Amino acid sequence: MHIDNYRFGRIDIEGQSYDADVIIFPDHVQAHWWRQSGHRLALEDLATVLAERPEVLVLGTGCYGRMQVPGETLDCLRNAGIDVRVADTGAAVEAFNRLQQTCARIVAAVHLTC
Repeated sequence: MHIDNYRFGRIDIEGQSYDADVIIFPDHVQAHWWRQSGHRLALEDLATVLAERPEVLVLGTGCYGRMQVPGETLDCLRNAGIDVRVADTGAAVEAFNRLQQTCARIVAAVHLTC
């Protein structure tokens, strides 16, 4: 999967546009990804990611980086053997596109707004 473009509130992936948060898997996009607590990422919010068992998970925390990723969430992901990269969504998009060239099992979970 390739992210064609990102701007506040919108992301284009493989020619398809999305205007709500998404999780991008190697072979599909989970549209309308919602978290239990809006701007705080809990491990439960990533159940579909954990089931996929990616090597790398890129977390896009929003245009201004306002989605919080608590330490306990990061610890659980890393203890599951997942290399986690956290960045504002613009930087996360760049990282995802770059990293997927060398990693087949990469997933991105991105917050599109704040």
